[in-house]
Amino acid sequence: MAQAASAARTVILTVDDDPGVSRAVARDLRRRYGESYRIVRAESGDTALEALRELKLRGDLVAVIVADYRMPQMNGIEFLEQALDVYPGARRVLLTAYADTNAAIDAINVIDLDHYLLKPWDPPEEKLYPVLDDLLEAWRASDHRSVAITKVVGHRWSARSSDVREFLARNQVPYRWYSSDEPEGRRLLTAAGQDGRRLPLVVTPDGTALVEPDDPELAAQVGLATTPTAEFYDLVVIGGGPAGLGAAVYGASEGLRTVLVERSATGGQAGQSSRIENYLGFPDGVSGAQLTDRARRQATKFGAEILTAREVSGLEINGAARTVRFSDGSAIAAHSVILATGVSYRQLESPGLAELTGCGVYYGSALTEAAACSGQDVYIVGGANSAGQAAMHLARGAKSVTLLIRGESLSASMSHYLVQQITEAPNITVRTCTVVEAAHGANHLEQLTLRDVTSGYTELVDAQWMFVFIGAAPLTDWLEGAVLRDERGFIPTGPDMTPDGQPPKGWELDRPPYHLETNVPGVFVAGDARAESAKRVASAVGEGAMAVMLVHRYLEQS
Repeated sequence: MAQAASAARTVILTVDDDPGVSRAVARDLRRRYGESYRIVRAESGDTALEALRELKLRGDLVAVIVADYRMPQMNGIEFLEQALDVYPGARRVLLTAYADTNAAIDAINVIDLDHYLLKPWDPPEEKLYPVLDDLLEAWRASDHRSVAITKVVGHRWSARSSDVREFLARNQVPYRWYSSDEPEGRRLLTAAGQDGRRLPLVVTPDGTALVEPDDPELAAQVGLATTPTAEFYDLVVIGGGPAGLGAAVYGASEGLRTVLVERSATGGQAGQSSRIENYLGFPDGVSGAQLTDRARRQATKFGAEILTAREVSGLEINGAARTVRFSDGSAIAAHSVILATGVSYRQLESPGLAELTGCGVYYGSALTEAAACSGQDVYIVGGANSAGQAAMHLARGAKSVTLLIRGESLSASMSHYLVQQITEAPNITVRTCTVVEAAHGANHLEQLTLRDVTSGYTELVDAQWMFVFIGAAPLTDWLEGAVLRDERGFIPTGPDMTPDGQPPKGWELDRPPYHLETNVPGVFVAGDARAESAKRVASAVGEGAMAVMLVHRYLEQS
């Protein structure tokens, strides 16, 4: 049960189901803050909530809540989500082991987590107290009212509701999710004058109600930049994946007026990865969200503009200017352009899948849906690294994960370290030579028909969740007629365009194209959209940096 001391001081509450850890946290907190704050200790989420309600009734203030992630019945995130309703102004800290850092990162968007601390936190003078000092200072500077946060009301099996949650999460916009058939969701719908037939409803921190908003409207309303501040730049980077972010960082840091244009959310496919373990400098791995957030902040620190939810529709060559046109008819121009549009997952054409996309069938990781897969059977289609990373992530909570691949083994397309991890995971099964023949379900996915491509044998399996990671379709259709592409849509550059030593058709300069330059001088390609690229995060970042070096060379000679 929660323990209380004197009654007149503001509370710091800690909850951990391990008595030894609970006492250690309380001991360290009392040592530093015992003279000014009342330390309340609980050993379960239920008793901690009971203590918070009692404190609320007595009118006591709670400044900080420190909760352990792994607790039975109610984990730390679930507890903090409920504690948010009682004391919305309290600062929230999650204690977690390294293996659970992804859950802590996800909680930043779900419950507006203020900080997470890795156990053990010794010495507290270095790893605990500085964090608590900053949070307490921030709490004292606030007026202790509810933290303004975006609210999303939707239905679990609404495709657009899922898309909106994914958009907000990937753009690091804190939000709270309310089901339309729960009391608080119904209250929000009524307040907005809606009957729930049109979902999702998004309520911004200033109280603006958006019904079925598209991405540009949503981005503008939640504070993401969507409009360029100038008409002409030194460099326009199109695409916000690792290659685009790398180009933006190096371009802006070296003095180029740089703008990055992203149609959805920065990070690209890598940004949706739960764990990247083979990226240089991160021996323990790093999540795609972490890497993306750091790169985005780094780019803006150097002065790069980042435009979100802007669809590029065309590229024009107007003398020395390269004009980038948007789908709304507006345009910006620059001396140079780096195409870092990346690739998208190919769509499965099997019957039933199109109708169930967003309702149990997802392309990519759909990070916001991962928590709902806990204790259930999950199917993943694909055999590359992205599929393997998703399998390992989902296997932490799912009852079982089944990887479906058309080939005979994972080793042909997946990194060795991931193959080893999947082989050792007790609840992951790999079904080779298997494809999805059809998907079945009324309003959401209920069953899959699987076919063995060697024998032709089909099997009907129960399934509510399927994540698809197949193929790589370059996002380059909008370049038709402007930039040379190969038969698959990828963009050849440099020596790949001049195998016979002759310049590409229409090339007018007296030098050959630079290594990452397209058939249009001043237009470069970096990352997965480039023909014969390595399709790895490290190589994409490197190409982004290299493209900026070539931009400088192009500008010096223009």
